[in-house]
Amino acid sequence: MAVTAQKTVILYPSLGVGHLNPMVELAKLFLRRGLAVVIAVVDSPDKDSVSADAIARLAAANPGMAFRLLPVPSTGRDDYPNPVMRIIDVMRVSNPALREFLRALPAVDALVLDMFCTDALDVAAELAIPPYFFSPSALGYIAIMLHLPDYYPTAPASFKDTPEAVLQFPGAPPIRALDIASTVQDRCSDIARARLAQCARMLEARGILVNSFDWLESRALEALRGGLCTHGRPTPPVHCIGPLVLPGTTTGGISERHACLGWLDTQPDRSVVFLSFGSLGRFSTAQLREMARGLENSGQRFLWIVRNPPEHQSCNSVEPDFLGSLLPEGFLERTRERGFVVKNWAPQSEVLQHQSIGAFMTHCGWNSTLESIAAGVPMICWPLYAEQRMNKVLIVEEVKVGVVMEGYEEGLVKAEEVERKVRLVVECDEGKELRQRVMTAKDMAIDALKGGASSEVALDEFLTDLHKNRTCTMKSAT
Repeated sequence: MAVTAQKTVILYPSLGVGHLNPMVELAKLFLRRGLAVVIAVVDSPDKDSVSADAIARLAAANPGMAFRLLPVPSTGRDDYPNPVMRIIDVMRVSNPALREFLRALPAVDALVLDMFCTDALDVAAELAIPPYFFSPSALGYIAIMLHLPDYYPTAPASFKDTPEAVLQFPGAPPIRALDIASTVQDRCSDIARARLAQCARMLEARGILVNSFDWLESRALEALRGGLCTHGRPTPPVHCIGPLVLPGTTTGGISERHACLGWLDTQPDRSVVFLSFGSLGRFSTAQLREMARGLENSGQRFLWIVRNPPEHQSCNSVEPDFLGSLLPEGFLERTRERGFVVKNWAPQSEVLQHQSIGAFMTHCGWNSTLESIAAGVPMICWPLYAEQRMNKVLIVEEVKVGVVMEGYEEGLVKAEEVERKVRLVVECDEGKELRQRVMTAKDMAIDALKGGASSEVALDEFLTDLHKNRTCTMKSAT
């Protein structure tokens, strides 16, 4: 669909690189369709703000994409029991800076908000700017969270009090209470109340853009479009425009090829287990040693991203001796012919796309999940925080492209379980079946972005709605 006049869209992510990066991918998609895009990034003295240097690097790697830092005051509080509550408060006190920025622009056709930025709906209403939400999380997560404001207050108990209870929600497979997002486990907590209030306000949006695709989450999409998740209240149109990451994409701004990719070049096809748990995925020294023993005993090839344990989080050492102190004595030497251990970071998307990767041990972050599906790599699921347990349910129960690492709920997964699951996915018939199913999912992901296919149609629907909006005239301050 051709856009006859350029429209201006402001993207407004929450705090942290984990929320900014998906917005950058969305901005790339908008730029390819002829929109003018500005990403407004909150610059708070509180934790988790993205630095000006990081913004400069992103801008250099993405010419044509505009960034604007919005300096905002501190919340005046540093005793948050839950980090998400702090994020919500920071985004709330950011409203005046956002209002000032938007009012200074000649025209804004849409404001696309992160799911934690519901307070910005007030600014959008004041300035008559159509608001949309962008979800970098699974559509099934959205389906459940939109249902909770009506369901949870009258439920028999908090999820934390009935952890093994199997719950039924529209648009989702059966799910245990303990697998619901960590922020709403205790319905009496401040964070649960805040998140339920945010979810209720999402219905005020003109639409919801989601980094997913119809085939992958057809159950959730049908429930949302049928109004089954919001107790009869109108649900904003849902646009599944993903996956935003597919084979062939690379991380911008890094020119040198990572050493691990050269090592992967020397390995047989589909033979390497890749272990990576996101930027916040840290394990105790005891857990790292259990993982190492399991990998060694499995006899399989592996590429492992190791981060400092929580007890050593302040140490940024990348020396081999430091890795050696974390892992069992002699492990690195004994496995050097079939293993590659990287400290802190590797280009995950490129690694998953490499033909030598045969399995992905993952924390089940949604972007990691989509990257694995788009690369055709089956998953070994080890969820750690946030909504990752909900993603695990989709991966294992709904799409059936992964298996669960048993024992993660107890806080220590034994070496025997690591060995068992690695062997299962790489060696066994069940692993072959997983690979067949994930290759089907990969094909469907690629097909979704073709001309006239579901994600392309969903984006066209969003652009058509955007084109209907008259260019906004900013209201003067009252």
